[in-house]
Amino acid sequence: MSNPQKKNIDLSGHENFEIVGAREHNLKNISIAFPRNQLVVLTGISGSGKSSLAFDTIYAEGQRRYMESFSAYARSFIGNLERPDVDKINGLSPVISIEQKTTSRNPRSTVGTVTEIYDFMRLLYARAGEAFSYLSGDKMVRQSEDQIVDTILTNFAGKKLTLLAPVVKGRKGHYRELFVQIRKQGYAKVRVDGEVLDITAKMQVDRFKIHDIEIVIDRIVPNQKDRHRIGQSINTAMKEGKGVIMVMEENGKVQHFSKFLMDPKTGLSYDEPAPNNFSFNSPYGACPACTGLGVIEEITEDSVIPDKKLSISRGAILPLGEYRDIWIFKKIEAILKRYKLTLSTPVKEIPKDALRILLYGDDEPVAVASVKYPGTEWNTKFEGIINFLQKQKDEGSDNIRKWIEDFTTTKICPECGGARLKKESLHFKIDNKNIAQLAELNISALQKWLGGLENRISEKQRLIATEVLKEIRKRIGFLLDVGLDYLHLNRPLRTLSGGEAQRIRLATQIGTQLVGVLYILDEPSIGLHARDNTRLIKALKDLRDLGNSVIVVEHDKEMMLESDYIIDIGPGAGRHGGTVVAAGNPQAFLKSDSTTAKYLNGKLAINYKRNRRKGSGEKIQLLGATGNNLKEVDLEIPLSTLTCITGVSGSGKSTLVHDTLFPILNQHFFNSRTEPLTYKKIEGLKLIDKVIEVDQSPIGRTPRSNPATYTSVFTDIRDLFAQMPEAKIRGYKTGRFSFNVKGGRCETCEGAGLRLIEMEFLPDVYVPCETCKGKRYNRETLEVRFKGKSISDVLDMTVEEAVTFFENQPKILRKIQTLSEVGLGYISLGQHATTLSGGEAQRVKLATELSKRDTGKTLYILDEPTTGLHFQDISHLLDVLQKLVDKGNTVLVIEHNMDVIKSADYIVDLGPEGGAGGGRIIAKGTPEQVAKNPASYTGRFLKPELN
Repeated sequence: MSNPQKKNIDLSGHENFEIVGAREHNLKNISIAFPRNQLVVLTGISGSGKSSLAFDTIYAEGQRRYMESFSAYARSFIGNLERPDVDKINGLSPVISIEQKTTSRNPRSTVGTVTEIYDFMRLLYARAGEAFSYLSGDKMVRQSEDQIVDTILTNFAGKKLTLLAPVVKGRKGHYRELFVQIRKQGYAKVRVDGEVLDITAKMQVDRFKIHDIEIVIDRIVPNQKDRHRIGQSINTAMKEGKGVIMVMEENGKVQHFSKFLMDPKTGLSYDEPAPNNFSFNSPYGACPACTGLGVIEEITEDSVIPDKKLSISRGAILPLGEYRDIWIFKKIEAILKRYKLTLSTPVKEIPKDALRILLYGDDEPVAVASVKYPGTEWNTKFEGIINFLQKQKDEGSDNIRKWIEDFTTTKICPECGGARLKKESLHFKIDNKNIAQLAELNISALQKWLGGLENRISEKQRLIATEVLKEIRKRIGFLLDVGLDYLHLNRPLRTLSGGEAQRIRLATQIGTQLVGVLYILDEPSIGLHARDNTRLIKALKDLRDLGNSVIVVEHDKEMMLESDYIIDIGPGAGRHGGTVVAAGNPQAFLKSDSTTAKYLNGKLAINYKRNRRKGSGEKIQLLGATGNNLKEVDLEIPLSTLTCITGVSGSGKSTLVHDTLFPILNQHFFNSRTEPLTYKKIEGLKLIDKVIEVDQSPIGRTPRSNPATYTSVFTDIRDLFAQMPEAKIRGYKTGRFSFNVKGGRCETCEGAGLRLIEMEFLPDVYVPCETCKGKRYNRETLEVRFKGKSISDVLDMTVEEAVTFFENQPKILRKIQTLSEVGLGYISLGQHATTLSGGEAQRVKLATELSKRDTGKTLYILDEPTTGLHFQDISHLLDVLQKLVDKGNTVLVIEHNMDVIKSADYIVDLGPEGGAGGGRIIAKGTPEQVAKNPASYTGRFLKPELN
């Protein structure tokens, strides 16, 4: 029988994927067929309907069919998934979607846990790790009873010894019952805190002191002929001491023996190691101080009293604010009175003792005169402001906790030093490294350490570790294949960009070695330097060559040309898109007339100004930045220019800009509490008047957030609806048109338009509200109309439609127009924030900032603003950024996209490699100057673009 995989035919006899009559969102009854077991790229202008076809049609139908395969009983717990609006799909394989939006916000999810590498390393350390004592640093030993007998006979021959079984170690208590129990077992003596005593009736010890108690099991003089008796005594001692015994010589010197891991010098013993002893998510392995997070949040004196020149009455204690006639100020006044001070005394003049009582309280009652009963006093203890805040942080409501976050600072856990694990777990080593040290190495350094490890460990360790090391190496290889060599295993998943998180999931999927699956990826090249792109394409081809079909939604030129088949959806965005403009293999596609094909074959190009701006002649200088992998970097940003920070992934761009420069500026202009990474000094802050960072974090975590509320244009729209004659007759105010307060909203879904269905073992699903059908408002509110449209109809409009609809409302138009200018004409005003990609969220933020009046002295910081943008949209975005610079502002962009880099006035290229091999400025200057620098990878890829 011939193999169906060879002919790309699925088991039902279909050679191609066939989609007939797809009408989801803006798709216009699309019917298309494309080959199975191929790398297929879906491209087109942003908002043309690529995601609607890939995720909302193909993936949604695949997921629905999977759910259909469950039993009726199982389905009753899950609910039915809606069938996508498509006539039929033939040849559909099981579908796995790798999107950008599915990253975890949990600080416990790390690169190591999600790729399973850390799980294998835990197994490796539990089975092959060597234990060392954290007290003496000596190697721990475990011995069998026979080995202990041999050691005693050899080392202590002819000496008088006392065999002891420890029963209490370093604990308080009177232990009366314990002594009675020991006596009943037939023992006559015990050793208490180093002194051997006879057990007497009603014997007890001081209950408030810490004690060590051992049972005296036997007294022996080791001799070969008494071996049997010594063996029996040791066996009894082992039982009583739960695997641990002590041997005391006549001079009182003690040696410990254990069948568990034990330090013979100090008697310290460890439990038998298990994989969960090395997990920071398990109580058995996590550091008790930080519960395995590596950091602790503290409310400190400096965060509660930032300015000590102020007095308490003038608001020196930030959580209390300025003086009011309330109970707590009267208590503080009474405490200060003891020290002959008043509320008007500056904090810097208050003695340390008094300040400590104010912040941490004490047991002495504080007398405050009663208002209700004049002439009487209330005597109560004062718990202290920091103690009160800490208690509220642990027990208070969500709003209170959010408020207290303003006074907390995050610092590395002093107990584990950020290693996340108990000290016992950190003293298991392989080749002189503990598991936390390996988790801090980047992937390429970890691969280097694993190279030839078998030659550096013992024969016994080698036998145990061989299979585990094979699995670890395999998974590390997959991460290297997708260009993630600069990440380390301890890196929290929530700090990764959408593209990085997606490539980690891709590496995990390659590792599963599944066959016959349809993978759908959403722009995996985000955040990748052009140099690393070839590795990603190879990884996708490997996935295809295993016998899988791969669909990639992508705008990257190289990815399209390397694919087997290209489908271009367009021609425009939103209602102007939704049709297949061109489809075919790359050679045929390049000959077509679509906009994408014209950019690929060179008929269209993104133009740039040949004469670069020189700027205002002034600059901001950040000197001596050494955070993470940076090596004494001196950064110069010429003002009134478009400056690009470039470099391979992991070279230190984000460390330099987001973790060092932005926190410095944010502290200077807005008194932010975020501490920058280490640097020597910064010059030129007076030359700008504010900083705006536009990153890719979501604009909201619930369906209540949307572009209209984020840009605040919705406030103006609600004001407009409240001015309508119908609204005035009914007495409706602006609040009636809010979906976040009672009155005008639908109370079933509380104005969300969606209801959350919690799935038992699948991601939660939002379904439209059955009462308002997703309109968010009640019937009465929807009866108020402007130009024939209700408030719900306005939220459903695309930005492009709203520009025409509100053309005579200048205040509203200005904000909506900027959304259109940054290439978001296709999204609806009320689109749920949870459905926006990272790039779209970033452009909503950019539009919000652009709609504000600029001063001409603003520094804008953008992180890969081209994410999710087609060539044509990049051209529009560059026009917007160039307009900002023309007004005198400075735009600083972290970017990998060559079209943006070639349009910059000034480039700073970091490198040469990622991780430890990066952190230096390799090239700086105009694009032409950088292109001539042979050491710069960016320059190599930039050269052909400039030509």
